[in-house]
Amino acid sequence: MKRIDEKIMVTKSFLPPFEEYSKEIEKIWLTNWLTNMGPLHEEFKNQLEEYLKVEYLTLSNNGHLALEIGLKGLDLPKDGEVITTPFTFASTTHAIVNSGLKPVFCDIEMKTYNIDVEKIEALITDKTVAIMPVHVFGNPCEVKKIEAIAKKHNLKVFYDAAHAFGVEIDGRGIGEFGDISMFSLHATKVFNSVEGGVLTYNNLQLQKKLRLLKNFGIAGQEAVELVGLNCKMNEFQAAMGIVNLRYIDNQILKRKLITTRYRENLKKIQGIHYIKDLENIKHNYSYFPIVIDEKIFGKTRDQLFEELKEYNVFTRKYFYPLVTDFNCYKEQYINVKLPNAKYISDRVLTLPIYGDLTLELVDYICDAIKEIGE
Repeated sequence: MKRIDEKIMVTKSFLPPFEEYSKEIEKIWLTNWLTNMGPLHEEFKNQLEEYLKVEYLTLSNNGHLALEIGLKGLDLPKDGEVITTPFTFASTTHAIVNSGLKPVFCDIEMKTYNIDVEKIEALITDKTVAIMPVHVFGNPCEVKKIEAIAKKHNLKVFYDAAHAFGVEIDGRGIGEFGDISMFSLHATKVFNSVEGGVLTYNNLQLQKKLRLLKNFGIAGQEAVELVGLNCKMNEFQAAMGIVNLRYIDNQILKRKLITTRYRENLKKIQGIHYIKDLENIKHNYSYFPIVIDEKIFGKTRDQLFEELKEYNVFTRKYFYPLVTDFNCYKEQYINVKLPNAKYISDRVLTLPIYGDLTLELVDYICDAIKEIGE
């Protein structure tokens, strides 16, 4: 097959028309209000509460610090254990550790690569204080079963929903579930405010506490009530979010068409597996991961990753390595067995997906995969 000259990257950040963003940030020059919960911040917050179908919402300057203040806001006992997944981005685990808590890793199930709810209870001890599942690639965890386990054992549930912006379960915003959820608005996500984080929850008292925690714990000019952080979203970020929100539904629709085309092409290639849509879920098609069965496909994931570069197709091993294999954690978890997570991490590859990716380029990527396998 003929190889194209342009590089196809795994992702491409969405940017709105420059004129629209310029018009939005003109308001900043009128108010001279750059940060500290300005009018654009409040407007964006209100719009997101409506779009995500949640009762309360707190904005942060990035997703990681949103995780950290969220954990602080839950008042979890120090040295407590938090059951989570090893198949995630570093931020999930780092936030737990930075909060003085201990991650306990649960294996994943093979349908969505989310935490395996059937294996959670066996990990619960008298030190367990919370469960921190991840909606991997935007596919929802089994929220009802997790809720039942949490109620039975009196545990908090904090969802890392970094990938799940706009996802719904039976018409309910995914941010309604659990005690708290975090969405990332990083530049590479399906929806971005350049950088940003969102916490959603149903507790008014938590809203007041998170507002303090994201601003050093300052309650007034002469009052500091909590040991907080500095993770306020500024007005330029909020302006980008306000404008990008006008385009999110169209972007998700484009991603759905791209995902459909990938599936149509890849189902003809033996040894390539992909996640299917779940029933009663409004998906956001944030990523397109495949898992390579090297015995059938004929090449390993790593070989496919390298050889696709020769076709100017740049993919990502996401998530690899497992968190338990990070240099900063591996000595602590050397005896922890996570066979499903290990299998997927060694074979997963996320293919390019973004709103402007043409269907012709999707065909080209799939043809390249087929040719490499043959």
